[in-house]
Amino acid sequence: MRKNIELNIPEIGKDGFATTQEYVYERLKSAVMLGAIQPGTSLTMRGLAVELGLSPTPIRDALRRLSSESAVEILGNRRMIIPTMLSQRFEELVALRTTLEVHAARRAMPYISEVLINELIKIDDEMDRQIELQNHDHLTLLNQQFHRTLYTANPNQTVMPAINSVWLQLGPFQRQVIEKVEKYYIIDRHKEIIAALKIRDIEMLSSAVERDVFDGITHSGRELLKAQNAA
Repeated sequence: MRKNIELNIPEIGKDGFATTQEYVYERLKSAVMLGAIQPGTSLTMRGLAVELGLSPTPIRDALRRLSSESAVEILGNRRMIIPTMLSQRFEELVALRTTLEVHAARRAMPYISEVLINELIKIDDEMDRQIELQNHDHLTLLNQQFHRTLYTANPNQTVMPAINSVWLQLGPFQRQVIEKVEKYYIIDRHKEIIAALKIRDIEMLSSAVERDVFDGITHSGRELLKAQNAA
């Protein structure tokens, strides 16, 4: 179990948050989703209060919400941890992510415009630069931005809360995958997604999204879990 001194909670803009409780929740959720707080990290309200310079009350509310979303595990001794990833849970999460994101992409297809395609190209180009710089935080944010931009092209979508929940639960482990597995994003599946969008090929799009999830975390995540279990 990791101690609080290793906490890394990136800043986010405070604008747009009506309450301190909402700001704290979004900031902690962002840190978990980015994988900035590693699996197995021990959390306490006192430690988080010191880290964020706030009273324990909004932190308690945020941790309660994150616990209900399976992003934080509350222990019997009133301490909390970021859950470590288990093989069975990992397989459930990646299967759910694949199903949800393929569905979201297919439903978005009728609403794809040239303007949106150009926006996706710009995001993917920036991801290429961040891969070279090994800027993992920015890379993760851009990857989420790419997918969110595609899926929310559908003005009637209702799937993003479910996708965000899966991203939240996978975030800490996905960060470990990016940092510890050498082969990552060898093939840019985002370019395949963009190519499918350009010719409006829904089956090609579905296949590209599925392969993107497999390359992005499924294959490498299995390798990492296998190595961790063997250690």
